[in-house]
Formats: sequence, structure tokens, C-alpha cells
Amino acid sequence: MIRGLKIALVVFVALQGLMYAGQNIVNLDAAYGFVTAVLSMADHAVYPAHFGPPATAPALIWTALWVIIAGELLIGVFGLIGAAQMGAAFGAEPERFASACKFAFLSCGMSLFVWFGLFMVVGGAYFQMWQTPLGAASYNGAFQYALGPAAVLLFLKTPDR
Repeated sequence: MIRGLKIALVVFVALQGLMYAGQNIVNLDAAYGFVTAVLSMADHAVYPAHFGPPATAPALIWTALWVIIAGELLIGVFGLIGAAQMGAAFGAEPERFASACKFAFLSCGMSLFVWFGLFMVVGGAYFQMWQTPLGAASYNGAFQYALGPAAVLLFLKTPDR
């Protein structure tokens, strides 16, 4: 039962990554506009001075957006591979099942890389995205998006005796 729950949760992590990547792709112009707004550091009233420059070059903005989308796609691909490998090891001894979780760990880790690392650390701390309504909504959303996979990552590490 615990193994089945672990597999199902990994599938949800994968779906989350794939759905956000898909939404960004079908709304590519809007996603580009959002990344442009964040990287430009425009409309910062609370902390108007910055210790580093904004990023305004279109090539840099497109690169940042495609790194985000690629990360979200990797969350999905790693998660689906991980769930399949875990499913194949469902009835195996605990050590084999635990080793089958490698891609599931990568999926959850990539979730933390994208939504904690890129959005909260780089976007929140360097680009101060929390200062604008658009940025604050995404910053808060990134916390929510990262929290689930972080909990799944911890759950995957629990023994399934």
C-alpha cells in the first residue's frame, strides 16, 4: 500500500511539471512577458536599488524562459520514468524498490531546483520579484509548487516495511 502511494505521488509530481511546461508553451508570449517583467526589475518601490543589474536582453530572457520550461519538462520525464521503474519493482525486496526510486528523486529534486532555486532564490532574492503583484503571485506560487515535491521526496526516503 505504501509503495502504491509513493508511485502515485511521483506521478502527480511528474504531471505537475508537465502541466506547467505545457501551460508555458501554449502561453509562450505571456510567459515571455512575465519573465521580462521579473528580470527587468521594473516597478520596485520597496527596495528600489539593486546590487546587480537587471536582465533586459531578449536573448537572455528567452534563455531564462526556456531553462524554466526545460526544467519543468525534466520534472515530468524523470517522474514518469521513476514511477515506471518503481512500478516494475513494486513487489521486489526493499533495497531493490529503494534503488528504483532514483528517477523519482531526480524529479522531486528538479522541482526544488526550478521552483525553489530559480523562482524563490534567483527570482525572489536577486530579481526581487516579490515587490510587484505579478512577481509576488508567482513567488508565492513557487513556494506552493515546491512544497509538494519536497514532501514527496521525504516520503520516498521513508522505509516501506
